[in-house]
Amino acid sequence: MKKPSLPVQIIIGLVLGIAWALISSAMGWTAFTLDWIAPFGTIFINLLKLIAIPLVLFSIIAGIGNLSDVATLGRMGLKTLILYIGSTVLAACMGMLIANTFNPGKQTAEEQLNINRVAYELWVNDMEGVEFFDNTRLLADPSMQAYMSEAQAALAEQLNNEELNAKVAKANAVKSQKRDGPLQFFVDMVPSNIFLSFNDSLMLQVIFFAIFFGIVMVMLPTNSMESVSKLMNGFSDIFIKMVDVVMSGAPFFVFALLAGKLASMAGRNF
Repeated sequence: MKKPSLPVQIIIGLVLGIAWALISSAMGWTAFTLDWIAPFGTIFINLLKLIAIPLVLFSIIAGIGNLSDVATLGRMGLKTLILYIGSTVLAACMGMLIANTFNPGKQTAEEQLNINRVAYELWVNDMEGVEFFDNTRLLADPSMQAYMSEAQAALAEQLNNEELNAKVAKANAVKSQKRDGPLQFFVDMVPSNIFLSFNDSLMLQVIFFAIFFGIVMVMLPTNSMESVSKLMNGFSDIFIKMVDVVMSGAPFFVFALLAGKLASMAGRNF
């Protein structure tokens, strides 16, 4: 029998992850799922984050560095820009269509929705610089106090990344203090410190740096850039292979990710 392709295996892992979350919740195995299966989903996400920035950086530099002249880059850049904008618009439209059609979360029990909302409001109140996205305030309703303990427990379980929360608060504080002008997008695109861009996963700034680096490589004499070009190509090949290695385990990782996320939504005491 022919082995299913990787996309088919990933879909199978996704379905099995949903099925396992439902079965484990019904059988009271949610704690086991969260402790022994969900971490593999987190590892998968961390691996993808680990690879993403250097993969984009070295792939762009290697791709541009292999061009013969800047004029070729201009034509390729225009095609890439059109493809990028088109794919972004298509992805946004698909997301809005699916969200408005299926209304994810609408079928969730009202009690769980209240717990999630109270946990969110507690989080916003504790995070300096973070603002509410709407005018609803369930904490002002005395009847919501019944959900307080469960909301606090859910919040404590979710807030396992203090560094990320600090970055979110800092970003919101900076955004609220400055007035965005018409060219702010281009200002934000140019990094002042590329290492901070790497650390904060500012992908647009990383892409700008990679394109700038590659263009300057093309402008310099080919013989002096040969060793640099080989190095960039080597790094690019390494990180592309890393993606292949990680994706070979994607079916299991997707299973663990879906099972863990759904089990977390259900709660340990489901």
